[in-house]
Amino acid sequence: MKKAPKLIPEFKVTDYEKSLDFYTRLAEFKVHYQRPEEKFAMLEREGAMLMIELLESQDRWAVGERKYPLGQGINFQIEVDNVEKLYSNFKNANYKIFFEMEEKWYRQDNTEVGNRQFLVQDPDGYLLRFFQDLGSRPTQ
Repeated sequence: MKKAPKLIPEFKVTDYEKSLDFYTRLAEFKVHYQRPEEKFAMLEREGAMLMIELLESQDRWAVGERKYPLGQGINFQIEVDNVEKLYSNFKNANYKIFFEMEEKWYRQDNTEVGNRQFLVQDPDGYLLRFFQDLGSRPTQ
């Protein structure tokens, strides 16, 4: 077993089965392992990992009111090898795209790095920004 990433977010979800379907069928994550009795799954896609777990009424991790969208605007950038195929999964399922596919360049000092990217919200409102690396270029 390879070493896990140093950061793995855990998303509390209101409907475990719906979220598991979203992540495995549309976003093409694989179940790394799960504890169905706890409604918990560790998911992996091309080295990116995240956890989903059913939100219980007595959530010991809650630091505030839990209401939609649970992510409250935070977005998780996830690199994929084929962003167009993934985008098609969502479009073909008539899933609402939060930000349509775009090419975006971001300045890093004297260089720009490019992403082909789109954003979707999972069933609980967590924002996922899937991207494919376009390389780098000198700052214009």
